[in-house]
Amino acid sequence: MKRLGVNIDHVATLRNARGEHHPNPIFAAKFVNRLGADSITIHLREDRRHIKDLDAMKICSLKNLLVNLEISTNTKMIKKALIIKPNYVCIVPENRKEITTEGGLNLKKNKSKLKEIINLFQKKKIRTSLFINPSISDIKIAKTIKADCIEIHTGHFSNLVKSKKNFKKELKKIKECSKLACKLGIEVHAGHGLDYKSTKLLAKINEITEFNIGHFIIGESIFHGFSKVIRNFRKIIR
Repeated sequence: MKRLGVNIDHVATLRNARGEHHPNPIFAAKFVNRLGADSITIHLREDRRHIKDLDAMKICSLKNLLVNLEISTNTKMIKKALIIKPNYVCIVPENRKEITTEGGLNLKKNKSKLKEIINLFQKKKIRTSLFINPSISDIKIAKTIKADCIEIHTGHFSNLVKSKKNFKKELKKIKECSKLACKLGIEVHAGHGLDYKSTKLLAKINEITEFNIGHFIIGESIFHGFSKVIRNFRKIIR
């Protein structure tokens, strides 16, 4: 059965706008979990622009809650994650000037470093995923460095769908990568920029087992509430 991971970073963004304590990301994690999220995703960025260290520590310590922690390859962030001990880790690229994650990791350039990071987390029994572009060569590299999972960056695909442009070529790339990864024994996830329509299209790909969605869920929930939006996504992916 396909799983829904809800990214709550932007609950923290809203809190940080006032420098106060509300809305509380820890409460948000518990809340969306009760509403049917299979896991919670939080991105502990190097610049701490939304989720803070204490948020991550408290959320990862919650019982009966599966947490997917997104971090960069920065050595300090790796050490921090090993202390926090999330259930899952997703390694993502970071650029301080970016508004949001702009693409997948450069696996070819960072192959050795990523292999070491994956090994560190696997020794602690932490499932490790690599955030990548829909690239056949990247799938093959992910296999050689023994990643548990790959999360396909769906930002370009989602933007094509939203702008009503031809998305078939990009969809085909995602399908081919998903099939190859599954064949090689790598679990396939998808995330970034997803809304109802783009998720519905990708949900038809049997090999994708997990969708991680944040910005759209937070934004849509302002108008319709978390309960309805999460319920809608659960229906779409299942």
